[in-house]
Amino acid sequence: MDNLLLVRDLTKTYPGVLALDCVSFDVRPGEVHALIGENGAGKSTLIKALTGAIEPDSGQIEYDGKQYDKMTPAQSKQVGIAAIYQEFNLAPSVTVAENIFIGSRLNKGAFVDFKQLYAQAERVLSNFNVKISTRAKVDELTVAYRQLVEIAKAIAQEAKLIIMDEPTAPLTEDEVVNLFEIVQRLKKQGVSIIFISHRMDELFQISDRVTVMRDGAVISTYETAEVTKAQLIKDMVGRELTENYPGRSVQYGDVVLKVENLHGNIVHPISFELRRGEVLGLAGLVGAGRTELARLIFGADRKDGGSIYVDGKAVNINSPFDAVACGIGLVSEDRKLDGVLLRKSISDNITMPILKRLSNWLMLNKEKEKHYVNKYTDALHIKTPSIYQLVGNLSGGNQQKVALSKWLAAECKVLILDEPTRGIDVGAKQEIYQLINQLAEQGIGIIIISSEMEEILGMSDRLLILSEGQLMARLEREDFKQTTVLHYASGEKE
Repeated sequence: MDNLLLVRDLTKTYPGVLALDCVSFDVRPGEVHALIGENGAGKSTLIKALTGAIEPDSGQIEYDGKQYDKMTPAQSKQVGIAAIYQEFNLAPSVTVAENIFIGSRLNKGAFVDFKQLYAQAERVLSNFNVKISTRAKVDELTVAYRQLVEIAKAIAQEAKLIIMDEPTAPLTEDEVVNLFEIVQRLKKQGVSIIFISHRMDELFQISDRVTVMRDGAVISTYETAEVTKAQLIKDMVGRELTENYPGRSVQYGDVVLKVENLHGNIVHPISFELRRGEVLGLAGLVGAGRTELARLIFGADRKDGGSIYVDGKAVNINSPFDAVACGIGLVSEDRKLDGVLLRKSISDNITMPILKRLSNWLMLNKEKEKHYVNKYTDALHIKTPSIYQLVGNLSGGNQQKVALSKWLAAECKVLILDEPTRGIDVGAKQEIYQLINQLAEQGIGIIIISSEMEEILGMSDRLLILSEGQLMARLEREDFKQTTVLHYASGEKE
């Protein structure tokens, strides 16, 4: 059999959107096939069609020698297709073993045979060369271990095709290495992998072939060893991107934010200043305290001490409401959890911080609301058929733009961006970078947190480097080097 999976002319339309445009795609037995494309390219829709989450309008799916006009979730699971999404599908309050065999029958009479359950779970986990207690509850595990439980679930279901959607996004470098070793073992066992990722360098490490999608259609398929990163990017965005990090003329204004001895949670006393028009980077390894520092400034976590000044005036920030009133906005690293309201419209999300400004007494001025929403939807090039579209129906890049629009509408003086390009594609990243520069040129003080070394070095004017909640070093742009950043991020002092 040449192909485990063969998709022919799959088409899916939504009101105003052609999500899949006669897509043809194949996966061979025991291969890692990377699937890439900008947010909104059609990757998620294709995966949903394969797993039975949606029904295509037309086309055919051939899997393991049998033909299907559509898949149902039960049918997909039965034939051996498993998907591991960015938001894990686990029951957090029960054990690892119970999650691995959830939906399976391991009964002794009317009761679950827990001895058999734990023994079989341990056999499945032995594939991974890692130690996870099968009796541990999932909510006690790190993100990396939860991901391994998802993979173990797929193996226990005897999946022949595993779809991994952005599997490395939440992982450290060491955890990525371990994941890739597991993928290689699965390949040797004949399991096929569809690997979706925006991290281009990883695709060249792990995949055998790569397929590019754009605007709901398949643009190209290559043997990974025979294609360049530049060609893939060109296919993805439909144009050549000549520079990764757009330059700008830096003209700092007065100090807009001053932090003195701020501490709380894992953050030790930290002091720094941010000027108008400056992009200040917070660098560090996972667990360094970058997000915790941002949350202290924004009032999302309680501070134990320290002072915050905005435009030279001491401010008392005990909640996000206080921060917004002082002109501080935060685009969080988890946009789906606390960056946007997925079940609300673009309009509702953008106007959320400025409802008082748009209201006359108790009535919302609809015309003024529409004006603001259209202004920022156009300015940020948010792709949507309507400003009343639910944010949950947008691509990741467009969701991030909605999160940014919310704070632009609030006319923030200080904007904190925590992992602003995580999980979005190359083209959308370029738009976010351009926007950050435009905001800085307008005099907004920006704090950016990023785990991507090139991004934090490419976008920042100045760097603060944290390790285990402590400020280890301050670097001016002329001193930026990866080795220097890693030296301080690993705990070495200036």
